[in-house]
Amino acid sequence: MNQPILIDRDGHRTWLKWHRARHRAADPVFTGERIIEAMRLGASIEVDLVIHADHGCAVLHDLTLERETTGTGRVRDTSATTLRQLHLRDNDGQPIASKVMLLEDLCALLTRETVHPDALLQLDFKEDRQALGPEIVTGFGVSVSPIAGSVILSSGDFDAIATLAGSAPGLRTGYDPCHRGTLAALQASGNYLGFIEDALATAPDADIIYLAYEIVLAAEDAGVDIIAPIHAAGRRVDAWTINSVTPQSIEQVTRLLRLRVDQITTDDPEGLAEVFSK
Repeated sequence: MNQPILIDRDGHRTWLKWHRARHRAADPVFTGERIIEAMRLGASIEVDLVIHADHGCAVLHDLTLERETTGTGRVRDTSATTLRQLHLRDNDGQPIASKVMLLEDLCALLTRETVHPDALLQLDFKEDRQALGPEIVTGFGVSVSPIAGSVILSSGDFDAIATLAGSAPGLRTGYDPCHRGTLAALQASGNYLGFIEDALATAPDADIIYLAYEIVLAAEDAGVDIIAPIHAAGRRVDAWTINSVTPQSIEQVTRLLRLRVDQITTDDPEGLAEVFSK
């Protein structure tokens, strides 16, 4: 079986991004073990960041603690000390040995590791520019700068990304223009190319444009290739998120590979690599 990091098809390489630091569908999210594995292997891997009470970032997706951790309440109201004492939960909601990491914990962990030159850690900031204060921005820069060459910072708010990236020289950035209701609006208007033009203009420095895979495929159904103009602008495309390996998702991934997306976000990189190595 191929390593669960990429698929080569018809002369084009598509990376398999480990969504929420999952190697396989059964993995819990955001464990240091899986992040280290990915970075040693040369994989693309994604974790999320939310702001905590001490003006820093926790490696979590939700703004509340109950689903992902043994804590309760808002992350924003929880101290760094308390967060570090919380355990993560597995996919069945049961506590596991791994504890919640803060951004500085994650970065310190990776500075002690031998990181593969192809490895790319995506930090997906789940809040907006208004949530950022000077302490958060400064702390972000201090934490991320030592590993900036192996990191890309993304968000749906490019103003937030530009602000944070300014504190860590050499950090790459990405932009996700897809929000709730975007697909329905595009299907109604048919203005797929205008949508892409706006995304490229909004984020002129973004290396990667992150697109919901449903939008990519809906555009193709409408006779529009929205990957080509992104490539023409010298950017790459990530299609998110393939949650599991099913006959339907295999057909969807086959189409995405044909459209030459550069990266596919998935909760089951191992499963997709197995299917597409045959």
